[in-house]
Amino acid sequence: MPVALGPTGIRRAKREGDGATPAGLWHLERLLWRTDHGRRPVTGLPAQRIRPDDGWCDDPADRCYNRPVRLPYAASHEEMWRGDGLYDLVVVLDHNSRPRKAKGGSAVFLHLARPGFKPTAGCIAFRPRDLRRLLKDMKAGTPLKVD
Repeated sequence: MPVALGPTGIRRAKREGDGATPAGLWHLERLLWRTDHGRRPVTGLPAQRIRPDDGWCDDPADRCYNRPVRLPYAASHEEMWRGDGLYDLVVVLDHNSRPRKAKGGSAVFLHLARPGFKPTAGCIAFRPRDLRRLLKDMKAGTPLKVD
């Protein structure tokens, strides 16, 4: 199935803001989804609703770097409640999570693709029907190899 990756391709040495999709063996942690844009998908992953005040810190100098945060939040962050639909379904990976490394990359997710599979900022993006189909076989700890 087609996917969109970061504009600089796949890299082993991921750095914050480099536009690369990180190579490695990652594990799926949980599903985040917009309840106002569809029912909860069938999945074995723990699932959490995305709320309008959900964010994800992408400031390497902040104590919550590469962690979910509540908005408003002073440090640099992504808004999880997006108007473009890309984060209607989000699978959180364990990339740069235990331990977290400053500037090691943040908010690397599986999520929905832009029309025409335009590049992501480093995430892996799918057509909605493909991600929903894959979610049926996902559970916490499912490995994902990117190379």
